[in-house]
Parts: sequence; C-alpha cells; structure tokens
Amino acid sequence: MIRNARMGDVKTIHSLLNNYADKGLLLGRSISSLYDQLRDFHVFVDSTDRLLGVCALHIIWEDLAEIRSLAVSEDSQGNSIGKQLVRRCLEEARAYEIENVFTLTYQKGFFRKQGFVEVDKKELPHKIWSDCLNCPKFPDCDEEALQCKVSDILKTDINI
Repeated sequence: MIRNARMGDVKTIHSLLNNYADKGLLLGRSISSLYDQLRDFHVFVDSTDRLLGVCALHIIWEDLAEIRSLAVSEDSQGNSIGKQLVRRCLEEARAYEIENVFTLTYQKGFFRKQGFVEVDKKELPHKIWSDCLNCPKFPDCDEEALQCKVSDILKTDINI
C-alpha cells in the first residue's frame, strides 16, 4: 500500500535513504530536510505498516517537478515497489497539472523502463541545482538526467 509519509516515518526514511547514500547510490537527506519536505514523500508499507520504500515528488516550477529520493529496502526489491512509487508521483504531478518530470539518478535503466528519456543536464533550470551544493560529488556530478512527459506515461485517467 502506498500512502503519504507521516511524521513517524521520518527516522525510517532517513535510515533507508542514508543506507543508499553511504553506498554512493543517492543523495542523503538530513533529518531536518525530511521534516521540511515531508509532504513531498510517499511511502510503500506492508500490511503491518512496515515501511518498504520511499519516493518524493518535489515541485520545481510551474510545469516541472523532480522525482527524488527513491529507495526500496534491499529485502523488498524486485516486487515492483519502486515502479509503483514512481507511478504515484507521476499521478500526483498530473493532479497538480505538471506535465514535465525529471530525475537525477544512477539507475538510468530503471527509469528508462518507466518511460523516462535521457536529457542533457544543461537543459534543466539552474534552480534544481540548490541541493547539489550539499552533495559530496559537487561540482563533478556523475548522475544521469532523465525526463518524461506525464501525459505520455499516464494515458488513462486515474484519480489519486
């Protein structure tokens, strides 16, 4: 089940994200930033409300949002949790009438399977780079930029 993240999820989200950040697979987030941006996050939980995955949709501009902080617990991978979380974020983008969604990722193949296509990072507005200033890899970012048109992926009407 996917639901909006709650205050009680923050420490688990932080642990999950930083597990992958420690491996260099995504940008870590501070506890403070997670509280600040909690409304961006969706979580996938099992029947006992155990958090198995997380993903955020961060609105950048009038017609642009970013999918960020996608992580699925190692013991839950291969069950379409990541795919479902990305779809939920795209549905939310559509509800906000945002047509363009991008991601910066090391998992290019995963996002290509979801309908994203590669774009040059230079095509993205400078506003997106504010988080990059806190990245240990800045200014030598090696993440890939991918983008999609929400209407191309979500061809059917789905209410969230």
